Amino acid sequence: MTAPARHILVVEDEGHLAIGIKYNLEAEGYRASVAGDGPTALKLIQENPGEIDLVILDLMLPGMSGYAVCESLREAQNQVPVLMLSARSLSEDRIRGYDVGANQYLQKPFELEELLAMVRNLLRLRPLPAGANYKAPELYEFGRVKINFDTYEAAVGDTELRLTPIEMNLLRYFIENEGRVISRAELLERVWRQPNIENTRTVDNFVMRLRKYFEEDPANPGHFLSVRGAGYRFVRNGGKDEL
Repeated sequence: MTAPARHILVVEDEGHLAIGIKYNLEAEGYRASVAGDGPTALKLIQENPGEIDLVILDLMLPGMSGYAVCESLREAQNQVPVLMLSARSLSEDRIRGYDVGANQYLQKPFELEELLAMVRNLLRLRPLPAGANYKAPELYEFGRVKINFDTYEAAVGDTELRLTPIEMNLLRYFIENEGRVISRAELLERVWRQPNIENTRTVDNFVMRLRKYFEEDPANPGHFLSVRGAGYRFVRNGGKDEL
């Protein structure tokens, strides 16, 4: 029996672009639907729970921005992958997109093949990273930290946190590669699925967040360590930056 086609929702108010994306997705064998605004998209997702496998979400939508749409999904505990599209090029815009729960961010204008590659990556079951000898359990603890990878929840002692998908995926990647030095380029490729990007500020900013969340002294981290000229290393039982 053939598996059903993966269902992708395209949320885009520019009709010609929405039709073009839909046409090319269907040419690749996907099932595609289109919504022209945020409320319509949220209604479709709510009325079809579990049926939409990916949302391609434009940032500049009438009435309700893509940021607000994505934030609404995450507040409703819906972890459907979101690929955010935007003509904005500032790193602050990408970071805000990740903050509200986007999995990937693609700047307009974009190449069709790049869009399709991101779609494939987001729909693909995330493989074990190269070199990892185990998959992080759904419940994981280090120090005073408790992580639930199933619910995207974390706690430090009695303080509860809710992480974004990118934060959780970055944390999982560190845990699955405990003790190994990981370059920024590898993190961009494996966590953000965006290889060949020269600006690594995004990685540094997100590592700083993990330190702020989980380190007793973020300025002197014991778990998320910097390795000068090489990248970062996660140490479950504590260590020191290798500067």
